[in-house]
Parts: sequence; C-alpha cells; structure tokens
Amino acid sequence: MSRHVGIVACSAEGAALCYRTICAEAAPRMGEHNHPEVSLHTFPLARYMAPIRAGDWDAVAELMLASARKLASVGAELAVCPDNTIHQAFDRAAARSPIPWLHIARTVAGVARERGLSRLAVLGTKYLMTGPVYPEALDRLGLWHAIPEAGEREEIDRIIFEELVYGRCLPASRAYLAGVTRRLREQGCDAVVLGCTEIPLLVGVDDDWPLPTLDSTRLLARAALDEALRPSA
Repeated sequence: MSRHVGIVACSAEGAALCYRTICAEAAPRMGEHNHPEVSLHTFPLARYMAPIRAGDWDAVAELMLASARKLASVGAELAVCPDNTIHQAFDRAAARSPIPWLHIARTVAGVARERGLSRLAVLGTKYLMTGPVYPEALDRLGLWHAIPEAGEREEIDRIIFEELVYGRCLPASRAYLAGVTRRLREQGCDAVVLGCTEIPLLVGVDDDWPLPTLDSTRLLARAALDEALRPSA
C-alpha cells in the first residue's frame, strides 16, 4: 500500500513536471503502470502573484492551506508544493495543515549534503533568490550559497515569468542561464540549485551544464514518492 500524495500547485508547468516524475519513477519500484494515488489542486497563478508582489506571505499561506484542505478532503495523506518561491510561506501553512508537508529547499539541501556538495549557486525568481527559503535550509546543514548579481536576477525572473511558466523554452534563455552558472562556478560554487520548478524545462537531465545540477522539482517528487512508499510505523 502507498500513501496518497497531494500536490499543492502554483504554476502549471512545474506542477506538471512534479506529477509526471512521481508517476514515471514509481513504476520501477511498484510495478508496471503503477504509482501512488496523486491529486493536484491549484489556484490560478494570478491569485498568488498579487500577494507575492505585495510581500503578503500570510495571504500566500492562506492559498496554500486552502489547497491542502481540499486535497485532504479527497484523501491526500501528505502534501508537496512544487514551487520554491511560495515556500517563504511554508511554515505558516504547514503549521495549520490537516496533512503533513515536505519542504522543497530542505529536500534539496539534504541531497546536496548526501552528494558531498557544499557551495551551491541558487537560481530562481527574484523573490526566491533574495528571500530566506534557501539560506535557512542550507544554513541548517552548514552549506554555503551564492546568487546571481542584481541585473542577472532581473533577467532570470523575466525568463521565468514571461517564458517558462508558459512552457516557452528559448535557446537564448538557456544560453543566458548557462553563462550565469559559469560565472557562479568561477566564484567557487560546486553545484547549482534549479530553484525555480520551471528551470528544468531549459536544463535537461542529461545536459552538459557548467555545474552539477540539483533539480528541485524532481528531487521533491522523488522525496514524495519515498514518503508515499515508506512503511507505516
């Protein structure tokens, strides 16, 4: 028996990749065509963007919590949110949730330490790169991190919100992210966190990239699968 996974979605492309990863990677462990039961709920991205831009993380948490309650009402037993930025409201939502959550940045940090990585570049929205989500998760494990310069952060944010959330993957944008990653490697980074759940649309699993990648979307999906298959106490 496996536990029912609830996906608290924010943007469509990242949530879809998380869902596909859970389903695709379950079969080798559970048998042909088999995977845990999965339910997904999302409010429109526009509902999230207004409070994010206003810095109203309490309102973001209320949206996350409303999704978790809907998912619990249809049987979900654990929740994941394949969106890094809104994890700034994670603790507010998880504390009142009817089901337990997995934290995307803490998952990434744990994998980084397991792989012997210690100096991480973090890419994501401008809110994520300058916010507390990854610093808090990485600091807990004694991991150092760096983020792009201000102008680079603005361009990465534009790529995410004008292209990737719509599923548009442009070669020029891929080249730009590779260039930023190269510069962060020169600062001493030994891996790069793909800390926007849409960036893996540009950076493939087997791509030759300037640094080893930590794909937050797929790592969270795998953690959800592990948790769903964990034997009951």
